[in-house]
Amino acid sequence: MSQAGHRIRREGMVRDLKSRKIRDPRVLEAMERVPRHLFVEGKLRQSRAYSEFALPIGEDQTISQPYIVARTTELLEIDSESSILEIGTGSGYHTAVLASLARRVYSLERIPSLAKGAIRRIQELGFGNVKIQIFDGTVGWSDVGPFDGILVLAGAPKAPAPLLDQLRLGGRLVIPEGSKERQVLVRYRRLEQGLERTELEPVTFVPLIGRHGWEA
Repeated sequence: MSQAGHRIRREGMVRDLKSRKIRDPRVLEAMERVPRHLFVEGKLRQSRAYSEFALPIGEDQTISQPYIVARTTELLEIDSESSILEIGTGSGYHTAVLASLARRVYSLERIPSLAKGAIRRIQELGFGNVKIQIFDGTVGWSDVGPFDGILVLAGAPKAPAPLLDQLRLGGRLVIPEGSKERQVLVRYRRLEQGLERTELEPVTFVPLIGRHGWEA
């Protein structure tokens, strides 16, 4: 498919996101700008790159459907000065969307092959404000924290304490909490009086594996 064809599909994806109540114009602009097809392999690149599906990326992992990418990003309330921590780099697509919005994005991925592929794609797209490491995401990245936003892209029994500790005052953490099979999207906000926790819609993510998540 030509670049023009991909652009037309991307514009259609954004129209669908608007119909599904994604309102943040900066998030919509980022979703329209980042070429999702470059993060999808094989025949799926042509047929489903911009469709509302989670797609396999290898290693029993997936790239989330566009609505989930937009919804979780919107919940972080990112501005151009934000420092963001992403847990679960995966293909790097969500990383690229975050990097289009934030001053700096730090991303942790426990699977080396996925991290290496994501680094290559991020570099090819010219994002200079992203740093990706292979590490247990449930521990976080305290050396470069605290963060304005933390996004966890795997389901956990509860929010890992180290991640909550790395939120700066006013910072938001978005995470799926629940069982391995089904979770609820939750947003935490650090206030002066403590953590505010808000439950949102039901979701289904792969399990968050690590010291403060599920066992492998």
